[in-house]
Amino acid sequence: MESQIRCYRDLKVWQKGIDLVAEVYRQTASFHQAEQFGLTSQARRAAVSIPANIAEGHSRQHRREFRNFLSMAMGSLAELETHFEIAVRLGYLTQIRCDELLMKTVEINKMLHGLLKALPAPDP
Repeated sequence: MESQIRCYRDLKVWQKGIDLVAEVYRQTASFHQAEQFGLTSQARRAAVSIPANIAEGHSRQHRREFRNFLSMAMGSLAELETHFEIAVRLGYLTQIRCDELLMKTVEINKMLHGLLKALPAPDP
């Protein structure tokens, strides 16, 4: 029997998002100091936005709002993937490390799409 989702913390996609945030913070800690207010900040902000949007959307009263926040989480995920690619081109991440991070974003993206499909039709 599947457990009930009582809180956004019960959502596996939110948990994976939190894991990704921690990984992004670890990886960006080694970026060049000159990027502290540039790429480092942008990547961290995009990463944090993913589980934050999931949590905020889940806490809203209407499914339509939840769907909107899941869509924003997907947008932040794409933004983060772009930051990873830029980091590779600037020499801050290896292509191998980038690919490992991108595998995590692909997994989260699939989970977000699955959650969207599983949600009942939006409220009128």
